[in-house]
Amino acid sequence: MSGFRRGVRLGIDVGRARIGVARCDPDGMLAVPVETVPRDDASVTRILQLVAEYEPLELVVGLPINLRGEDTASTADARAFAAALGRASGCAVRLIDERLSTVTAHQALRASGRTQRTSRSVVDQAAAVVLLQHAIDTEKGTGAAAGVALDLDEENR
Repeated sequence: MSGFRRGVRLGIDVGRARIGVARCDPDGMLAVPVETVPRDDASVTRILQLVAEYEPLELVVGLPINLRGEDTASTADARAFAAALGRASGCAVRLIDERLSTVTAHQALRASGRTQRTSRSVVDQAAAVVLLQHAIDTEKGTGAAAGVALDLDEENR
């Protein structure tokens, strides 16, 4: 576990309609769902309340890029949302490639017997769990933080 930075992290899966939020314990043993936040004018405020409650070391925000590794319209949206969270919270933000996290979440929910309709309310949380668990497992395995640190100065240009 050398190189793993101890501390709670929040995983954020930014969608057009909903935002999934997950957290991990300070030792990064397990990522667990927190809640699904509706995507509206109050989204950032609600996530800031969760930041105040959990006092995370950093926010891990999923970056939806396509399977060829290229940006999409959703990529720009997630970057903008991550920048708004970073500025408002003062927390470090890391952007994590989230390719297939929603697919993986849907598969896990199906395997547990949930239908697409009954899993709609939790799939965003499950996707946030997948991306956060990937980030902590990567850091534990390599000793380096996963993803890319969001540079707020660059986002302000």
